[in-house]
This record gives sequence, C-alpha cells and structure tokens, in this order.
Amino acid sequence: MKFVIFWGCKIPYYVEHYADSTRAVLEKLGVEIEEIEFNCCGYPTRNLHFESFILSAARNLALAEKEGLDILTPCKCCFGSFKHAQHALNENRKLLRDANKILKEEGLRLDGGVEVKHLLTVLAEDVGIDSIKENVQQPFENLKLAAHYGCHALRPAKITGFDDPYAPTIFENLIKAIGGESVEWSRRLECCGNPVYGKNTGLSIDLLKKKSADAKKAGADFLCTACTYCQIQFDTVQSESLAENESSDGLPAILYPQLLGLSLGLSADVLGIDKNNLDISRVESFLAQPEPPEEEEEPPPEEKEDETETKDQPSKVEKTEE
Repeated sequence: MKFVIFWGCKIPYYVEHYADSTRAVLEKLGVEIEEIEFNCCGYPTRNLHFESFILSAARNLALAEKEGLDILTPCKCCFGSFKHAQHALNENRKLLRDANKILKEEGLRLDGGVEVKHLLTVLAEDVGIDSIKENVQQPFENLKLAAHYGCHALRPAKITGFDDPYAPTIFENLIKAIGGESVEWSRRLECCGNPVYGKNTGLSIDLLKKKSADAKKAGADFLCTACTYCQIQFDTVQSESLAENESSDGLPAILYPQLLGLSLGLSADVLGIDKNNLDISRVESFLAQPEPPEEEEEPPPEEKEDETETKDQPSKVEKTEE
C-alpha cells in the first residue's frame, strides 16, 4: 500500500508534529508514503481567482498521476480543496483543457486517474479498523474524547464523499479501535472558528470557547482533531486566548495520529507530544498498563526416602517357625 503524501502549506510550519506522528503511524502500519515537491493546493485563491485555484490543484493532481499514486493528505482543507477542483474539472471540460495546455509546458498532463484520500479514510478503510486493533499494544482506558470533524471534509458531501455529513461515524470508530470513548456533544459538527480568525477574531474566539465548553461539559478529557486548521484553533489560538485572559479553563486538543501512535507503542518524543502548545502529557496516564507475566509455580520438591531409617527398620515379614 503506497501513496504520495500531500502535507499542504501549514502543517510543515505550524503543526510539524502532525507530520511527525502521521509518518510514524503509517510506517508502523505498513503504509508507504512518497514525498515529492508539490505546490499549494490552491485553497487561498479559490474565491479570488477560480482559474488560478484550478490550475494550482490540477498541477498537484498531475504530479501524483505522473507517479502513478493516489494522494494521501492529513489536511482536511487540502482534501476539500482537491475534491472541489476535481468536481469542477469533471463538470467543465474546458477548464481541464485549459489547465492541460499550461501543464504541457512542464511535461505534465492530467487525465483524472488520481484519487485523493484523507488520513482518516486511509486508516479506517485501506488499513482497516480490525488491522488497527490487531496492532494496538497498549489500548487506552477510561479516556473520553470529543471527536471534532471540521467542515472541509464533511461538506458538501456530494463533492467530498467523506462521510455522512449529518451523522458521521468514521472518527468515533477509529477512536474506539484504540480503546477511547467518544462523548456526545451538541456542537460536534460546528465550525471551529479558525477560518474567520484575523478577519473577525472576536467571533472566532467566541466559537472556540463555546465548542471547548460544550466538549468539556460532555465529560471530554481532550478534544481530538485530524484537521490542520482545527488543531491550530484548539491548540495555538486557544493557548494564546487563555494566556491573554490569565485563564486555565480550556480543553487541550490532541491529534488522532498522536493518540494512535501511543496505543501502537510509539514513544511520546517520536509523536511530538511535547510540541503541543497546551500540555497533553497526561494522556499517557490513560494507557492500559501491561499485566505482569504470570510466575510459573515451581513443582513441590520430591520426597526422598530416608535410607537410614529403611536400613534400621525390622523386616515386616517374619519367618514362620517350623
């Protein structure tokens, strides 16, 4: 099983531990990844200059097609961006022809044979839930998590095809596979607020606080993410907001591959547990402790016959007097 990996622009710079933990768990589970030099997925220009967005996405798809591999991305924004581009290229053949004219200058061509998959889909469907369970070395115990889906992968469902946008289950199934428990919380499918951060920061922080409070009220020990933007919002932005307000009333976020890696027996250092802005080190206390091996009982010592007593004992058989 092999994919070409697409990290996107933000993971290498803002969430490096997302890449570290993803590489580690994929290797552990036998998934090969090839790294090539991609450009931006095109998302930032989608609503500014649509043709530029399409060309940016098409070039990445053509590069993957040249390698003969499907794309795996941990970034839900990039995943959604590629899905939108593929949909537009399939619906509008002129867009495809125009893109290929420019791609031809680099010796590239897009025919549409590449599938784009998010990390969670690869884990749940290509690797498989049963296979993950078989590879778990230390399952979690009594760990309650608020699974946060994010927006880009779920909607619009007819384009992304990720999961049921109203009642998704893929994340909860993956959490259950490593021994975690998913809490039910009312704001589970709402936006994290990051897309409007910097444009309407007050609204962004308000959405963040409401989501965190709702997950905490539901009994979650951590928020669990598999989205670049959501992790930045719940970790980086939340830590800054808490520091600014001199508050400790937050809820830390942990990336799913970090959790998965711990259950597979990978070290916290490899998974970048200490690289999160909000401390998540206590998550290790929820790992089930391996039972000590049973000591084999030594057989009781054999009773040895006392040779001295045997020699001195009179014979039990008496001669019959004649």
